[in-house]
Amino acid sequence: MKKINNVLERYNLKANRYRFVGKAVIIETEEGKYVLKPKLRDENSDIYHYLDSRSFNYYPNIISSKDDDYEIMEYQEEVEMPLDQKMIDMINLVSLLHSKTTYYKEVDESDYKKMYEDVTNNIEYLYGYYNDMATHIETKVYMSPSEYTLIRNISKIYSALSFCKQEIEEWYKLIKEKRKQRFVILHNHLELDHFIKNKNSYLISWSKAKEGIPIFDIYKLYRKHSLEYEFSEILKQYEKGYPLLEEERKLLFILISLPDKIEFSGSEYDMCREVSKKMDFLYKTDFLVTPYYSKKVKN
Repeated sequence: MKKINNVLERYNLKANRYRFVGKAVIIETEEGKYVLKPKLRDENSDIYHYLDSRSFNYYPNIISSKDDDYEIMEYQEEVEMPLDQKMIDMINLVSLLHSKTTYYKEVDESDYKKMYEDVTNNIEYLYGYYNDMATHIETKVYMSPSEYTLIRNISKIYSALSFCKQEIEEWYKLIKEKRKQRFVILHNHLELDHFIKNKNSYLISWSKAKEGIPIFDIYKLYRKHSLEYEFSEILKQYEKGYPLLEEERKLLFILISLPDKIEFSGSEYDMCREVSKKMDFLYKTDFLVTPYYSKKVKN
């Protein structure tokens, strides 16, 4: 607490009350409320300066110096709203972030080849892993409930792997001759808790921000919230402000369609929940992806 007070003194702030929320501290002063949190060792201290230079200032006002070990920002009260609407508002802001920070970067074929090989090797590994697992389970006289759930849905895993195998080949054909790739600033830590809405919109927790291709913000958000929200509408809303290129959308669909590796460890209750969750993810992803390919067939 003494260290926190020393930081506050440098900005002429005197705390009347503290409230700890995770690693952050909400501080009430006579001048107002502030949030103070320690900076990560590898945190990009120039991210706010860069965002300002791109006319993207949708984050709470930062009053601390970039050289401090702590970040101090003005506290923003949230307005109560349905979570579905909050998600749409957040994705609109992410779309704007990507639009404001887009640039094109020279790339080498080896960059594409590495991703192609990484995904291809992962697909082959998962094929072998699930073949071995299915063979082992089917030799049992009595399957556990979690094993039965997996075997009953194993065709969905193979279908997802087959889709990914076909699409990574198509993606590589599209991309391997290109020498420029679209890059943006990725927030890289998207979740609803990192979005604040009142009369303005704010993204917080920029400690993991970096440059990259735009789909990775969408990919991480999908992995975090896919079973809670209808992502077909979220993706459509994002693309209204920032349409994905064909190769970007294809890679996004490949990455979200790759099945997770299911390992049987822990209690049977936990494993039933885990297997069911992984299967729900595959079915929901198929529901998201299929209409895009149906449109292509009709055209």
